[in-house]
Order: sequence, then structure tokens, then C-alpha cells
Amino acid sequence: MITNESLERVRGWFTGRLPADWSAGSEGPAEVTVDREEITVLLAVPDVELAADASDAERAEARAGRAKAFREETRDARIAIAREAEHRFERKVSWGVHVGDHAELWTHVAAPVMTRLRQPQRLVLDTLVDAGVARSRSEALAWCVRLVGQHEEDWLAELRDAMGAVADVRSKGPAA
Repeated sequence: MITNESLERVRGWFTGRLPADWSAGSEGPAEVTVDREEITVLLAVPDVELAADASDAERAEARAGRAKAFREETRDARIAIAREAEHRFERKVSWGVHVGDHAELWTHVAAPVMTRLRQPQRLVLDTLVDAGVARSRSEALAWCVRLVGQHEEDWLAELRDAMGAVADVRSKGPAA
């Protein structure tokens, strides 16, 4: 489990290490997420300025273009920063951006996860495969996890906060 202290260390390092102009005029500091395998850094890029009568399709394409431009213009700097962070924190670094309501994540880790399921759970996955929602059981399981994440964000955030508090208390215990 990632403790609040280790998350704060990673966030603090990226706050100090990222170029100031990457957050100038944007929605604020980078959003940094950490798990056992990966650090994900989402940068808020200033939104595009279009005419008031611009269509949704035009706005979406302009935002996608802005994200692509940022990715290409910052590639060398992002690689250098990622190498430093990977050495320091022993995790891969992935990058992404938010441009208005458009979000993109680049080169993120797809970590294998092993689980044992009983027949009722396997039947759920097989139904998703048979219905064409997923191509395999592993893809169906990933679909289920995404669905839970979308619908239970508040509950999961509260659970993560509680786990962080427990880890903080453990670290102050008699064995510390």
C-alpha cells in the first residue's frame, strides 16, 4: 500500500522538478497518482480559444491537437524527468494531459493481475465475452473494474483515506 507520506514525497518532487511553464496559466499543479508499479503525472494544459460558434467536433479536435502538440514539444524533457523519477522512486512514470474536458494518457503501464474466481464470477465474465462487450475474460475483468471505479469514486476515495490513516497510525506504533 502507498502511504500518504510516500505519495506526498512523490508529489512534492514532481512539483519541484516540473518546469514552471508547464503549469503557468493552467488549472493548477500536476495531478500525480502513485501505485506499486507506476507514477502517473497528468498536466493541465491551457484550453484552446475558439470562436463562440465553434462546433463540439471542432472543439474536440482542437483540444486533441493541443494535447498532441504538447506531447511532441515536451517529449525530451518528459523523458529526462521520468528517468530521474524512475531511478529515485523505483516505479515507471506515465504522462498525460487535460485540455478542457479532453484527457489523454500516454505510455501507461498495463500490469498483469492474477485472481482466482469461482464459477458465479467466471459466468459474469463469460457473459460479457459472449455478448461482445469484451474479447476475453481478462478484458471483461478490466471492464468490470473500470465500471466500479466510475460508479464508486467517492466511496473508493473515502476507503483510500481510511487506509492512509491506518498506515500512519501503524508507523507510529511500538514496532516503529
